[in-house]
Amino acid sequence: MEKQVAIELKNICKYFPGKVVANKNVNLTLYKGEILSLLGENGSGKTTLMNMISGIYFPDEGHIFINGKEVVIRSPKDAFDYKIGMIHQHFKLVDIFTAAENIVLGIHENKKYNIKEVNSRVREIAERYGFDIDPKKKIYNMSVSEKQTVEIIKVLYRGADILILDEPTAVLTPQEIEKLFAVLRKMREDGKSIIIITHKLNEVMEISDRVSILRKGEYIGTVDTAKTNQKELTEMMVGKKTDLKIERIKTNLDKPLLEIRNLTVYKDDGSNAIDDASFYIRGGEILGVAGIAGCGQKELCEAIAGLRPIKSGLIMHKGENIIGLPPKKIIEKGVSMSFIPEDRLGMGLCPSFSITDNMMLKTYSKGFSPFVDRKSARARAKALIEKLEIITPSSETPVRRLSGGNVQKVLVGREIEAGPNVIITAYPVRGLDINSSYVIYDILNEQKKKGTGILFIGEDLDVMLALCDKIMVICHGKIMGIVHAEKTTKEDLGLMMTGSLNLTEEKKDKIFGIAKDSNLTEEEWQIAEEKAKQNDTENGGND
Repeated sequence: MEKQVAIELKNICKYFPGKVVANKNVNLTLYKGEILSLLGENGSGKTTLMNMISGIYFPDEGHIFINGKEVVIRSPKDAFDYKIGMIHQHFKLVDIFTAAENIVLGIHENKKYNIKEVNSRVREIAERYGFDIDPKKKIYNMSVSEKQTVEIIKVLYRGADILILDEPTAVLTPQEIEKLFAVLRKMREDGKSIIIITHKLNEVMEISDRVSILRKGEYIGTVDTAKTNQKELTEMMVGKKTDLKIERIKTNLDKPLLEIRNLTVYKDDGSNAIDDASFYIRGGEILGVAGIAGCGQKELCEAIAGLRPIKSGLIMHKGENIIGLPPKKIIEKGVSMSFIPEDRLGMGLCPSFSITDNMMLKTYSKGFSPFVDRKSARARAKALIEKLEIITPSSETPVRRLSGGNVQKVLVGREIEAGPNVIITAYPVRGLDINSSYVIYDILNEQKKKGTGILFIGEDLDVMLALCDKIMVICHGKIMGIVHAEKTTKEDLGLMMTGSLNLTEEKKDKIFGIAKDSNLTEEEWQIAEEKAKQNDTENGGND
């Protein structure tokens, strides 16, 4: 039986100011009842192409066909009229509304809404595809996976037969990913056509029927998933052979650079983000932090970096508490810290500044001249562009004009270029393609060899298990346990992330060999630390 075409793109082109070619002569076919993965490096035009299908952008050249007929899509409303819906990586929801209210928001049916009918319809869609959702629940009370469910049901409620998901598994646990994939398979069986933008090749191999690859805005080809492998897909993406192996470097572990003792940190609303956390960051070690989004990772990073007030606890360096000290004083104490925040444009970089100017943000006060040294900053910016293969018209381009992945490269490159001995990094490869991600992993390993202590907050558990020495799991602000990466499984981490498995409950009186009692005197802490050193000799510490 011949496959029916749901949507077809012919010679699609999109240009942006500054002679930027986002898409050039792209041809793409999506069949009814299939899942198509869309792969490509950062800046290859994946999201731009999908934005043209969903009505956010309008193509400069080319043709779009739906069910064999040429159409013109000028707005998201036009896209919905053609039964196309896009689920964006960053959700478009109103927090104070319920799930049902968000789902019907913006629908004009020339009549008053009957919320009972809406709730009933939402439950009907949920039961049909296997979603777990309460239509009356407020968005601000939902987990990330629940919010994603609302976004998917929102487009199904509008009658979408073609769904586009942008990085749908970026912040989900392994168990939540399995549930999502089960739902997507049911939707495929129901005749829905699905496009997934993702960088996770293992998920591409598991869920998709075919894979289409873009490189530098151009269409490279489409292959059947069953007839390819991760290595071949990577080579098609980057245009050359690439080694997909993450190496866990073995180092001679130094003494702890920072010791975090009984740390409690508030959220912005006054509730506890981190509750009585104790661990340490050692030189020459990568300590991973795993947890569902919103479980306190952001606040933990900001507290250690000195950007968020601490309710109680200590951050010790060589026996001295550094909480409350200004950055310059902390550096004088021997802690040169680089912080790569989750919010790369809001906190990490100045969007309207050029790459050169953003490089200067950490060094502009150095020197004796009243004038800033833009010449050396420009040279560093150009070296960074070349090393990390940042796609940009020039070093003077404002970073807000770059793709998300290239913005991330600028931030990571600048922070590591500063030569820190402690790196606090939250999702350093988020939005990066596979090739760029491995460049970042290599850079982190280089820093590890130099004796740098690294706190690595990640979302891809496979990567964390391969890269990190130990992994600390957080659930609702509490530490569920600290495990050796080479001695644990992805499934165990997922259970700890959801609170189903709590290793610290099994060892209530110990955290990495030091008594957990928050009322210990300094002398008692020193005795406990001696015990911890003995523990380190036996099993590497942080147990």
